[in-house]
Amino acid sequence: MTFGITVLVLVLVAGMLLRMPVGFSMLAAGIAYLLVKRQDMGLVAEQVCNGLYNSYVLLAVPMFVFAANIMNAGTVSERIFDFCRILVGRMRGGLAQVDILVSVIFSGMSGSAIADAAGPGLVTIRQMLKKPEYTRGFAGAVVVASATLGPIIPPSIPMVIYALVSGASVGALFLGGVLPGFLMAFLMMVVVHYIATQRNMPREEKIPLRAWPAILYRGALPLSMPIVLLGGIYSGAFTPTEAAAVAALHALILAGVVYRALSWRSFWGVVLESTRGSAVITLILAGSFMLNYAFTAEGVPQAMAQWVDGMHLSQLQFLLLVNAMFLVLGCFLDVSVLLLVFVPMLLPAAKLLGVDLVHFGVLVVLNMMIGLIHPPFGMLLFVTKALTGIPIGEMVREGWPFLLMLLMLLLGITLFPQIVLWLPHTMGYVTH
Repeated sequence: MTFGITVLVLVLVAGMLLRMPVGFSMLAAGIAYLLVKRQDMGLVAEQVCNGLYNSYVLLAVPMFVFAANIMNAGTVSERIFDFCRILVGRMRGGLAQVDILVSVIFSGMSGSAIADAAGPGLVTIRQMLKKPEYTRGFAGAVVVASATLGPIIPPSIPMVIYALVSGASVGALFLGGVLPGFLMAFLMMVVVHYIATQRNMPREEKIPLRAWPAILYRGALPLSMPIVLLGGIYSGAFTPTEAAAVAALHALILAGVVYRALSWRSFWGVVLESTRGSAVITLILAGSFMLNYAFTAEGVPQAMAQWVDGMHLSQLQFLLLVNAMFLVLGCFLDVSVLLLVFVPMLLPAAKLLGVDLVHFGVLVVLNMMIGLIHPPFGMLLFVTKALTGIPIGEMVREGWPFLLMLLMLLLGITLFPQIVLWLPHTMGYVTH
């Protein structure tokens, strides 16, 4: 490791230990690298501006953030919840099953795990905590686990960012997440059914048949968003980036015009919250461009590719090594750092071994979702605790079956790439 990279890593780690915002830590590390290398400080602005303003795909991120916040501010989450109660509420542990199905539907609208936990997840937790059969830890664990579906089932903000750093097709990545996402949801429902049967958890009260039309009507319009988005993308009506703007407009019309559930004050709050969220992501992206410049200048990605080549790893061995690395790093590092700093370093090695970039992308995003739900820095655990007051320890104790299930799914996707690639190939995408 060169002196410049050593200084960069030390400053980055020091910033994180001091709880400096991740974006500022990354920018500070990049500036420290330029100082010790005695390079022009203007490179900071050059790298940041070139990275941010030359990437059309990045426009999708603030639009998806805005769409998710609009739906959470309106009554969309509650309408979807009531709709799903008709479908799976009569199963054992009905409210937990409803939460998983709600997450599947909401995933097709927001692309964000945090938005899922903060919106539909909060609605479900409040309902579960009204019944003594559901413990606080179990309610929180189900919501945290199901929220990981958000970035796997399209659309997906992390997949958009991965497409930026890898050059992979956003459309192919979205398709690649469909089967793994539905498989995740099915396995989660199996886990909930087993636990609910063991603990004799209640079924939801039967909804009278005469109430069905009104509930189905209330939930039908939100369900149209995934159809509009994915249908528009794969019919060629608009690009994935334009689909994000369509999602934002669709959500705004539903919440503000059709349901009249969005006042000017709440709309202004949504705008401010979306601006803050987008600014955080943009700042992290800006810092990542500086770090990637430093790593590229020092030949780190090429050195890693040569190291992997020297080990004579097969594709499978490389992917297992990547899984192990991300699972460990996910215990300590933010998702954004993993996606924007470590993935670019691994891409040359993946290309050298002929790893399909769409398969690699879905695998990486699933790794990061697992990182969101296990301590010590599982972001979804902290978000759910902040919103509900449920202790993290209780959620961790109740959540290990879901974590084990996700690890088994990760292994399955690693061993059988066609779980990811079958649908993109069927739709005519060349993913390699």
